[in-house]
Amino acid sequence: MDFFHFAILLLFGLALSDLIVGVSNDAVNFLNSSIGSRVAPRHVIMIVASLGMLAGVTFSSGMMEVARKGIFNPQFFTMPELMTVFLAVMLTDILLLDLYNTFGLPTSTTVSIVFELLGAAVAVSLLKLYEAGDSFARVVEYINTGKALAIIFGILLSVVVAFAFGAIIQFISRIVFTFDYEKRIRRYGAIWGGAGLASITYFILIKGAKGASFITPETLSWIKTHTSLILLGAFLVSALFLQVLLSLTRVNILKLIVLVGTFALAMAFAANDLVNFIGVPLAGLSAYQEAYATAEPLTANMAALTRPVHGNTFVLLFAGVVMVITLWFSRKARSVTATTVQLGRQDEGFERFESTVLSQTIVRLVSTLFDTTGRLLPKRLRRAVNRRFDRSEHRPPPAADGSVPSFDLIRAGVNLMVASALISLATSFKLPLSTTYVTFMVAMGASLSDQAWGRDSAVYRVSGVLTVVGGWFFTAMMAFTVSSIFATVIFFGDTWAVFGITLLIGFLIYRNHRIHRQRAEVESSVEVFNLRKIKHSKSASEITSRHAGIFLAEVAKVIDLGFEGLFKQDRSTLKEAREKQRRVQRWSNIIAANVFKVFRLLKWEAVQDSRRYAHTISTLQEISESLRDIVVRAHLHVANNHSGLLEAQVVELGRLRDIVCDVLERTSRNLRTGDCPDCSEIASKNREIRMLVDEFDENQVLRIQNNSSKTRLSILFYSLAWDALKIAENATYVLGVFEDSIPNAEPAPRIEAPAARKDPEPSTV
Repeated sequence: MDFFHFAILLLFGLALSDLIVGVSNDAVNFLNSSIGSRVAPRHVIMIVASLGMLAGVTFSSGMMEVARKGIFNPQFFTMPELMTVFLAVMLTDILLLDLYNTFGLPTSTTVSIVFELLGAAVAVSLLKLYEAGDSFARVVEYINTGKALAIIFGILLSVVVAFAFGAIIQFISRIVFTFDYEKRIRRYGAIWGGAGLASITYFILIKGAKGASFITPETLSWIKTHTSLILLGAFLVSALFLQVLLSLTRVNILKLIVLVGTFALAMAFAANDLVNFIGVPLAGLSAYQEAYATAEPLTANMAALTRPVHGNTFVLLFAGVVMVITLWFSRKARSVTATTVQLGRQDEGFERFESTVLSQTIVRLVSTLFDTTGRLLPKRLRRAVNRRFDRSEHRPPPAADGSVPSFDLIRAGVNLMVASALISLATSFKLPLSTTYVTFMVAMGASLSDQAWGRDSAVYRVSGVLTVVGGWFFTAMMAFTVSSIFATVIFFGDTWAVFGITLLIGFLIYRNHRIHRQRAEVESSVEVFNLRKIKHSKSASEITSRHAGIFLAEVAKVIDLGFEGLFKQDRSTLKEAREKQRRVQRWSNIIAANVFKVFRLLKWEAVQDSRRYAHTISTLQEISESLRDIVVRAHLHVANNHSGLLEAQVVELGRLRDIVCDVLERTSRNLRTGDCPDCSEIASKNREIRMLVDEFDENQVLRIQNNSSKTRLSILFYSLAWDALKIAENATYVLGVFEDSIPNAEPAPRIEAPAARKDPEPSTV
């Protein structure tokens, strides 16, 4: 087997891997609206999307020519040189997309493949010119620079336009329907839905069926020249059909619109983005066949690649099956989809992204602009708009599994119809853009206009959007750079270079898989705190009690790990404790957000035990802060190479740790099982802890007086002892709060949570 035969086999092996990582990233384009709105059970949504993908791959759209002649001019290259380009592109694409999937960030497979082709082609062109002794200025003859510039312009334009149109159309739609849209859907639903289905239908014709084998060039030309007639006809037929459904049936037409839009976007993705995954291997196969059909296969130019190409139906169907299987089973696809859904969700709660200086500045500027503009409008108009956006009395209907949608069907419909319309319009004008960019920015614009980004969440949502958008430009830069490096290495290293790069990428993908699994485990640990079916205050109390028990069990583990790392002066153990402490703090925030969510869900009930929830929030937050103080102080003490604890201090803190962990584990078990036979014993252990702390305080005073314990050790000892005491007392207090929810609980004395002590910060000691 020669090198080029091996290269073809490797290209198709990489294509299979690229299909998997590509679908994992692009699934967000057509799943975001349907999953976020809970339009149907997940398996129904997946079936609709799968059918759309299978329908899309059957269209020979002609997009495969992009990999053959869209970015470079093949007549200036030989087959070995093109093989170098194609191998570098596929290796880079798998590495880059898998990296984005690992961290759950959506990016554009179109932009990645284009800039990978551009980077590899530029590298090989410069090497050819260098070896021939020609001027590097001739590289423009090898590269289709106009296409690359058009794509960059399309990216910038689509980001701004999609965000603006998403916000405007969502604002108008919400003004018309409000959040209580069920009452108004029968009045205006047919007209609104007709417009949505018309844009989606036109989208299918323009983006999907334009390359189908059964559509003749004459028919395609007629479609393009009769756009207005098609849109008007689709609108009238759709509006009439929806009005009949509204009048004669109880069918929710919004669900129909969202599912049809999901099918359309899935079909367009399969028909137009398939080139991103198998276009390069097919181009490599064509180059190999054309070269070996000549007398000099290694030196013949590849001008034959400029001819039109028709995709093999069997290959396209096989690729479609792989894409569908990936869609159903890829965990990374769920991670990418979850990022977009979380950034656009209507309710508040835990935010995945942290705030940044840039996001804070943007939010302040926009808030100032809106406040200034609002004061210029008449008060009557402002009040009228505020009433249309008032959702204080709105309770979104739960999905079939009892979960609450991240946003409603009105926004889901807007996302789909605006994205469909913009992509169709750009395609009709032959403007290159990314489906990922358009669908994401439309979703973000609609969520902003829908007031999903409130004062308490805007800075985090903006930070998330900036992270994703910044990643898009990072995609282009890294795709160009890495593919050019790989192409250079392969150009000089041939088989050994390909083998080495393949092993390197295999190792990196394995490492990314481990990272994603760890991130998924963290996310699944948070999933247990999701509130599902809450129907009355008693069930809400029981669920909150169980969540508090899970929380306290993890606190015990972190305390044990933190003290152990301090005693052994082990930085790696303390680093692990620090990571777990951050997770515990995240849990406390989620439980607090869930408690407030319960308040809103039960607003119509007379919740007699509302103080119980308020006490739970403050107590768990106090435990979380005390735990953070213990771990941070211990970690900084060891990281700064300060003297270790005295032997007596280790013994005393070890005794204290054991009893505190015992209290936490007992309390956790009782809260989770709803059975508390030893409440009194827990309370007595709590008193024992206080007595121990008092005793250890006296011992520490003696150590200070005889100068055996220096200032840093004394401050550290006191802080750890009192923080441990606060955690134990607050844990016992939590048990007292939920005493009424535990049927077999013995009456235990209520212990008031101690006031927080003002200890000096570790960094200032």
